Amino acid sequence: MVKNGQSIRTLRYATGPGWATGLELLDFAQLRPMPVAGREVVRGDFHVLARCTGGTGSVVVDFAVHPLSAGTVVWIRPGWTHRWDDIAQVSGSVVLCRTELMPTGALGHLPSPATPPVSAGNLLTDMAFDHLGGEYRAEPPDPVILRQLLGVLALRLAAGLPPPPGPTDLFDRFARLVERYHGETREVAWYAAQLGYSPRTLSRAVHAATGATAKQYLNARVALEAKRVLAHESVTTAECARRLGFEDPANFTKFFRAQTGATPTGFRVGVAN
Repeated sequence: MVKNGQSIRTLRYATGPGWATGLELLDFAQLRPMPVAGREVVRGDFHVLARCTGGTGSVVVDFAVHPLSAGTVVWIRPGWTHRWDDIAQVSGSVVLCRTELMPTGALGHLPSPATPPVSAGNLLTDMAFDHLGGEYRAEPPDPVILRQLLGVLALRLAAGLPPPPGPTDLFDRFARLVERYHGETREVAWYAAQLGYSPRTLSRAVHAATGATAKQYLNARVALEAKRVLAHESVTTAECARRLGFEDPANFTKFFRAQTGATPTGFRVGVAN
């Protein structure tokens, strides 16, 4: 991996020990000296799949603290900000992989963007981690086998996550568009048009999958990005507003307060303290 950026380090998957297979398998002892395990917040363009087998610690993902202990599994998706905390005594396995390495069959079962990153593992997820680890250490490792086992691991982890309350196909497509365009438009009608549905149909689908309307989901995603920028980058409120598509900083401040209960300045002070 190589790094780029300033306050938030953007870690991009690049040449490493497992570069030929498109994934790397580490243990927490190998992870601890790396940038992703420092006090600095990082943002990767790859998936992080981890299993804790002993010790205690925590991981902070987009401002939420998640405790780690034996049996905990973690799935941090590309683009999520995160920081590993107090992992000096944590043991277990960590898989880093590019999104394109996920088999097509597994991609359809990836967790929703609204799904928490931490859950409880089980015997089957342990077996999936162990099988992948065994094949990864084979000489030489077979990329085809590794990709299939990565898919099995992803499916096993997804199966252990809380199921969405309703169908997710349309929501998943909407969520992908939101990830790409939330800094350009906050109009639900625009997203609905791109997907070929009416705003009402789209909102019903989003509500079925998340319990929120399309507008609420979109606003929450914009607010999260604003929090990331305000907490981890040295930019003005006006610059943050501009990045997220607000022409008037005052309108951005009003939006941010409505979404978070704090002004941008107040939020920054709270995070710093």
